[in-house]
Amino acid sequence: PDCPCKVGTAPLYRNSLCAQTHSQEQGLDLEPPVRMEEEMEEREVEERVVEIEHPLPCLSESDTQGIIKGRDLFGYVGIEAVLDQMRRKTMKAGFEFNIMVVGQSGLGKSTLVNTLFKSKVSRKSCTPNYEEKISKTVHLQSVSHVIEEKGVKMKLTVIDTPGFGDQINNENCWEPIVKYVNEQYEKYLKEELNVNRKRRIPDTRVHCCVYFLPATGHWLRPIDVEFMRRLGKIVSIVPVIAKADTLTLEERLEFKQRIRQDLQANGIRVYPQKEYDEDAEDRILNDKIRENIPFAVVGTDKEHQVNGNKVLGRKTKWGIIEVENVAHCEFAHLRDLLIRSHLQDLKDVTHNIHYEAYRVKRLNESNANGLALSPLILENGTLEKSDAESHH
Repeated sequence: PDCPCKVGTAPLYRNSLCAQTHSQEQGLDLEPPVRMEEEMEEREVEERVVEIEHPLPCLSESDTQGIIKGRDLFGYVGIEAVLDQMRRKTMKAGFEFNIMVVGQSGLGKSTLVNTLFKSKVSRKSCTPNYEEKISKTVHLQSVSHVIEEKGVKMKLTVIDTPGFGDQINNENCWEPIVKYVNEQYEKYLKEELNVNRKRRIPDTRVHCCVYFLPATGHWLRPIDVEFMRRLGKIVSIVPVIAKADTLTLEERLEFKQRIRQDLQANGIRVYPQKEYDEDAEDRILNDKIRENIPFAVVGTDKEHQVNGNKVLGRKTKWGIIEVENVAHCEFAHLRDLLIRSHLQDLKDVTHNIHYEAYRVKRLNESNANGLALSPLILENGTLEKSDAESHH
């Protein structure tokens, strides 16, 4: 009788075991069918090998660092479109940039800020009936503007420090500036710790401090060393040689070398710091900047005709000093650093390094004293004004 394993009328069986059984019973020669079955199995193995040789791109659980590049994708995904999304959101919301200028009177701080942003943004320029007088104490004043260029809005705040370095006794004249910087960190921290936080916390933290050095051609003064040593720990400092057109090229070069030696000898950290370079590309770019620090700058908001073109410059009897000409001064390098290449990095360093160090310190203090934030203690040992009033 026909076996249920038998396929049709031909002597082909479903498997080799069945074939062997029937060959013993009926004396049939079933080598060809067995060989056919073996060939089919070989073909299946070959197909499986081909599939293994061309696996689908995937990340295994153990290999979380795997990278799928464009050539491995089936087609266009559209990940790059996130850049356009970020751009649109930034253009809608705008962003803040807070810059502090520090230096004694008469070094051209207001003029340089106006030159940087090509508008009357300094406190001196936008205060009606402004009267130039030397303040008896250091008191900080800020003025804010919204600058819009090609659809991008920036809220610029310029913090001025009238009275700094103008007294006979300049002892502790940096304390009001240290206090102001810490107060902005404290304000931001309190907003962050609120139960019902604002969707976007106003950022009044100082992102950059431009420190003006007089063009003496000698060494750093004690007040310069002490100020930058203290402030360099809590804010990004960019030193500049003010009114550099009073120095010859040789004097300028020697002065810059002496200042760099002084900075290194006193352990003063100025922006950009080597330890914050993220990769080799950053290191190459920042090394070029570090070679030029301090920047020898000239500021002006007046235009003059040079070879038929209008240029920002200072007119003298022997010619015009072009502010944006790198052969004349290093203003262009300063502008590129502050605005065109490192503005976002200045904000990132402020948030991730300086503010983070302040936040950790304050939270550690609060944990030691209880759940609530302890009153902010200033460097001279006094309480912050608002906290002192609340304790009475």
